[in-house]
Amino acid sequence: MLDAHNCYPYEGRFADRIDRALSTGFPVGIEQDMAWVGHGLNQRSVVAHDNKLRGGEPDLEQYFFKRVRPIVERALKQGNKREWPLIVLHFDFKDNSPENLRAVWKVLVKYEKWLTTGRKTARDGELSKLDVKPILALTEDNDTQEQVFYREIPIGGKLRLFGSAKVDESFLTGLDKEQRKTLLVSLAPEKLVSVGPTNYRRWWNNSWYVVERGGAPGAGEWTPETEARLQSLVKYAHSLGYWIRFYTLDGFAADQDQGWGQGYNFGTLERARQRWQAALRNGVDMIATDQYEELRSTMASGLIGQACRAGWQPAAVWQAAPEAGKLPAAGCHPALQASSK
Repeated sequence: MLDAHNCYPYEGRFADRIDRALSTGFPVGIEQDMAWVGHGLNQRSVVAHDNKLRGGEPDLEQYFFKRVRPIVERALKQGNKREWPLIVLHFDFKDNSPENLRAVWKVLVKYEKWLTTGRKTARDGELSKLDVKPILALTEDNDTQEQVFYREIPIGGKLRLFGSAKVDESFLTGLDKEQRKTLLVSLAPEKLVSVGPTNYRRWWNNSWYVVERGGAPGAGEWTPETEARLQSLVKYAHSLGYWIRFYTLDGFAADQDQGWGQGYNFGTLERARQRWQAALRNGVDMIATDQYEELRSTMASGLIGQACRAGWQPAAVWQAAPEAGKLPAAGCHPALQASSK
């Protein structure tokens, strides 16, 4: 699945990002960074890259929910649940204050009928069946988020978004930057995440640093060994029952930078496309990029494109094991879906 990275305006520019992402087709991930800005009684939650108030930052309801209303209402009217979720709303909280988290929760309550939901169970390891709707909301691994979005919900109450796996980073303690880069690409997947999904934590979020040493800026040529590393991470995630996401895979010349920055840049579109193709053929569920149209075009081409056009039916995979309540495999190819059950 294409996951549209930083899909919001930035410093008064790039307000068309959400329109660009939605126009590429479905399913699609939309990343919304949530910040807490202002002072005193004027504090509020906004879609922004940081907590610095520059003016013009939209709120979540204004920028996301009002924009997708016609898409969601049409989907609900048609009732083709086999195609749901159409949109994965991915939160990256830049401020984890309870006030910011509860402000977002309040918006999710308002739009609950649009959202895929679960139920709070008596035990974390008891995964509730999910009521699939056109939008699935995901967040990341912060413990305060788990407290607000899960722990504070009474047993039987609705879960409106789902967190990511807790990654063990204790092995990085005491290492310098270069040592960390080396260890991240050599550590066995089970050392990174040792437990399977919980009722709340149902997906695994990774930087590309665990695939290639130094991530995009340090990446060399794509090799069979690198392919095997990516494959091992995906297979392990799916064997546990997680979706797996990698961020952020871009490739552009310096003069083509549209506010993306160099931290995720492989240097050329062809080098990024090589990684997108590897991610697709190995069943990566969410591929984050700033180059929405280029990734979608890659997904639509060749053998991978033929598999995608044959139809991705996530809801069918969810209902195949309703007791487990696992997320569906988001890879297009049916063989990849089967491998993740």
